[in-house]
Amino acid sequence: MWRLNPKAWVTRKFFVEWVNLVFGPTVKKYLQENNLPVQALLILDNAPAHPPNLEDDIIEELKFIKVLYLPPNTTPILQPMDQQVISNFKKLYTKHLFRRCFEVTESTNLTLREFWKDHFNIVICLQIIDQAWLGVTTKTLTSAWKKLWPEAVAERIYEELEPGVSVEEEIVSLGKSMGLEVEERDVNELIEEYSQELTTEEIQELQSQQHTEVMQEIGFEESEEEVISTSEIKEILGMWESVSQFVEKKTPRKVATGRASDLLMTLA
Repeated sequence: MWRLNPKAWVTRKFFVEWVNLVFGPTVKKYLQENNLPVQALLILDNAPAHPPNLEDDIIEELKFIKVLYLPPNTTPILQPMDQQVISNFKKLYTKHLFRRCFEVTESTNLTLREFWKDHFNIVICLQIIDQAWLGVTTKTLTSAWKKLWPEAVAERIYEELEPGVSVEEEIVSLGKSMGLEVEERDVNELIEEYSQELTTEEIQELQSQQHTEVMQEIGFEESEEEVISTSEIKEILGMWESVSQFVEKKTPRKVATGRASDLLMTLA
């Protein structure tokens, strides 16, 4: 589901839409396809985007979903996504991003600045996000529930092969291949930095910077545009009048052509 917000935040309205249009139907389909009871529990923290009475906003056909809220200030301790899932995802995203940077710059001799300007956009970003999420292992997702619901975590040993090289090492290797001075601690600091919420002052400063950059870019583009003079416009319209008169003489569809000509002259 794609929604636009000027501040790039999930709002309560967007979250309710996601539950009713994406989460609920997907869960219901999964349960039915696997012959499981049509029951689901949605566990939420107290983030501003999570309505306190979400069950009241769930549509009738999805009333099988029950909502449970975690106690305040327990997200880092209990929330499954905070138990290495998000951090692993961010590392995988960084790895795929560095790999794309390397592949493009190596094959085209572009600089990193040129890569960001001309070869990276929201579509590519979403593709990398998809790749990174698919790389999060079942073992990681299952282990994330141990603190909140240990009884539900199977005690079997997963047979997933551990990678010979860590994600951090891959990121460092790709970074150095592009001439960057990067070490594993830099990667971990980057992941940790983006795990912290921005303060109100930081958000306001970021928005101000983005607005300034956008206005500067718009001003630059406008200065590049060629201005068409009034005399040139009149000359073009005169040419159109000559063409329309010729067409009226040579075609039986005089009425249609005349109306088109009149309309254009009126708009002019």
